[in-house]
Amino acid sequence: MLNNEIKIFAGSSGGPFAKRMCRYIGVELGVSEVITFTEGNIFVRVRETVRDKDVYLVQPIAMRPNDEFVEVLFWMDAFKRASANSVTAIIPYFSYAKGDKKDEPRVSIRARVCADALESAGADRVVTMDLHSPQVQGFFKKPVDHLLAMPVLCEYIKKLDLGDLVVVSPDSGFAKHTRKYGSYLGVSVAIGDKMRKSHDETVELLDIIGDVQGKNAVIIDDFSISGGTLVEVAKGLKQRGAKRILACLSHILLNREGVARIEDSPIELVISTDSVDNQWIRGSEKIKTVSVAPLFGEAIMRIHKRVSVSPLFDAVPERVLDEENLLF
Repeated sequence: MLNNEIKIFAGSSGGPFAKRMCRYIGVELGVSEVITFTEGNIFVRVRETVRDKDVYLVQPIAMRPNDEFVEVLFWMDAFKRASANSVTAIIPYFSYAKGDKKDEPRVSIRARVCADALESAGADRVVTMDLHSPQVQGFFKKPVDHLLAMPVLCEYIKKLDLGDLVVVSPDSGFAKHTRKYGSYLGVSVAIGDKMRKSHDETVELLDIIGDVQGKNAVIIDDFSISGGTLVEVAKGLKQRGAKRILACLSHILLNREGVARIEDSPIELVISTDSVDNQWIRGSEKIKTVSVAPLFGEAIMRIHKRVSVSPLFDAVPERVLDEENLLF
């Protein structure tokens, strides 16, 4: 049990995740409320004292990114005005991490704008996981703890005992990250060669580099919205002689159409985390969710005790992987 200086609160989309974190840590979830008025205005209120406390606010920026992000700003301001000692934004999925560069004329570097806004609103620290572009950490002047879902997901894959396994990167840009999965699991890596012609979610698979014939394949990616890339790569793997095909995602943002696309695809199972509270995946027999809330809980305990968080990047304590914590 931690001392009573720590306070964990949840935003409107962070409730289930925050409760799992609190269960792991052994603290009660803080009392708060969010009201969204009919015209869309958001109002937040802290319903208990946080004076001189270390506050942790849990809110993914995911399915309603604009509303969820603005809400986080209001929470940061509310906690600071209530004299909290420190305020840490726990953002399991940070959607605007995709906007990391100015790669064409007259566009915003959205992740930089978000970083500036969070710090201006009062965030003293940010804890997140598997940013689409890890360099986004450099946009912040305050500390950022960038957790990895890989150890938790790999340990779950091991339990499936697939055999003859190959992990597959959907494109060359994600190959470095996929090789970490391959190294952790002790298996080979294949790489998809895809082309995306515009900002929509349509992709074309050109080739797969690597031996997949007669092997069980796990496609590795950080997130999926439409399922298009996963399905195209899965079809390519089938055509090249792969046996069972699974997919592994750090964050699952599949929309209704994406779930239907997965259901009708050669993909046997999609494994992801609970970083996003996604209503569309509920009831799907092809989608399995494992919890990284214990991983975040462990990180908070280490931050609060002034202990290094970096050991969690390569391996996690057995308690994090306990089935009572991992599955829900």
